[in-house]
Parts: sequence; structure tokens; C-alpha cells
Amino acid sequence: MTTTPTHLNTAIHLTAVGVPVLPLRPGKVPFGNCHACARNACGGRPNMKHAGPCACPRPCHGWAAATTDPTVLRSREWARAWRDAAAVAYHPGGAGLTVVDLDNKAAVAWARETLPATRTVTTTRGEHWIYQGVMRSVNAVREGVDIKSTMAYARWLAPGTGTMTALPAVVRALAVREPSTVQSAPQAVTVPEWTGGGECRHRTPAYLERGIAMAEQRITKAREAIHTTVYQTFLAVLSAHGRCGCLTDAHIARLFTASQTKGESPRHCTDAWTNARTRLGL
Repeated sequence: MTTTPTHLNTAIHLTAVGVPVLPLRPGKVPFGNCHACARNACGGRPNMKHAGPCACPRPCHGWAAATTDPTVLRSREWARAWRDAAAVAYHPGGAGLTVVDLDNKAAVAWARETLPATRTVTTTRGEHWIYQGVMRSVNAVREGVDIKSTMAYARWLAPGTGTMTALPAVVRALAVREPSTVQSAPQAVTVPEWTGGGECRHRTPAYLERGIAMAEQRITKAREAIHTTVYQTFLAVLSAHGRCGCLTDAHIARLFTASQTKGESPRHCTDAWTNARTRLGL
């Protein structure tokens, strides 16, 4: 017997409790887009934050293809993916969950000292800590720690042990910290203070909104070199608004959403953002 029935049966079992699932190929990554969806030419899945016209019946677009529909999972269009699948993944945000992915023993030890206890799943190299609630997904929030929730997928390994608890503020706070893997040397960087006097002019809602909208548009209309476009756009936004404190999590999430809708991975978004901050000394 092949492993395909096991993976498909596991996926169908998860959909019965409202967990959106998708197959993973060897390497723990989603299956690539079909020719019609290559380079996100179709506009993206309807369940992405900026919905596109894509109605592709295949498991394209990574996490956005995750579904709770058993008919889709059993369909002819998904059959080849299940035949070649190496694992099952799920979309934590779609299930109302956040996964703190602890990738080594040091990260696990840190979590046990720092985070509220919750349901845990043993992984190959560490643990997944699963909380009830959703937030923005961010990789490398500290050494060996990723956050997977909205616009992300996590590999299904087991139901886990322990009682699941509500997503705590300490985990949400990790999403706004600079990843520890980036050597930004904050003590050696002198950040100029805002010298405009009075209230920052960027706090004018129309001014800031126009800047964010233009940045989103630049990313959305990019036809090629998306990595470069995302980095240059992040750099431009931070150059204009990074020193006055007017950018919020919501603004950053809009930029990340636009980038990921174009096919940029969460990790590349995080790297581009932190590299732009480092270059500007923020």
C-alpha cells in the first residue's frame, strides 16, 4: 500500500473539524502553480486577502489552496498531488489558530520559560506550540522561532498534547520585533530624531493613506523582479515614514499582503523589511 491513502484520509479527517488542508511535496513545500497560474498570472485564489479571479481547480497558490471541502480533496485535479504527496499541511489562520514553530532545543527552552503553556506537537527538530487566535505570520522573530497563522501553512504531524489556550500578547508582540538573525547592531546606529516640530505631518490620514496605497500599487503592478520591487518599495516607505512613528502594524500588514499576493513568500517579505530597516539604521 502506498502512503497516498494515508495522507488523503488524514486530510479528510481534518476537514471534518474545520481545518483547511493541502498536500505537500517532498521538501515540505506546496506543489507549484500550474501553467495558467504561473507567476500568479491568474490573480490569486479568491480566499487571499486581495481576491483575484483565479478559479483553478488544482492545488495552486500554496497556503491559499487549503480547503475544507472533501469533494475538492478527492477531485481528479488534486489526485496527482496526493499521489506524489509527502505530507499534509494545514492553514492555521483558516482554522482560527496560530502556530509558534520552535525549530531547535534552545527555542523550545526559551518558549517553556517565556510563553504560556498550550497544546504542543513534537516536530523533527523541536515543537509546535498551538494557540487559539490569529495574527500576522512572521518568520525568524528570534533565533529558531517562526510564527505561522494568516497567509501561511504548517505541516500536520499529530493532534498534540495539552490544553490549547488563547493567543497571548507576548506572542503577538513577537511579530513587531526585528528578527534576531539580522545583524542590525542597534547600539552602533544613530537614528536622527524627527525635526519637523509639533505633530508629525505623516499622521495626516490622507497623506499616509496615499503613500501606503501607492506602495501597494507599485507591488501589485510589478511584472518581474518581484524580490527587487518589494525591497525597493519597503525601502521607500521606510525612508518616508520610518522615523516618525506613524507606521502601524496594519500598514505593514497591507504591504506584506500585497507582496504575498504577487507570490512573495512570508520569509522573503520579512527579510526585505528587515534589510530595508537595517540599511536605513532603523
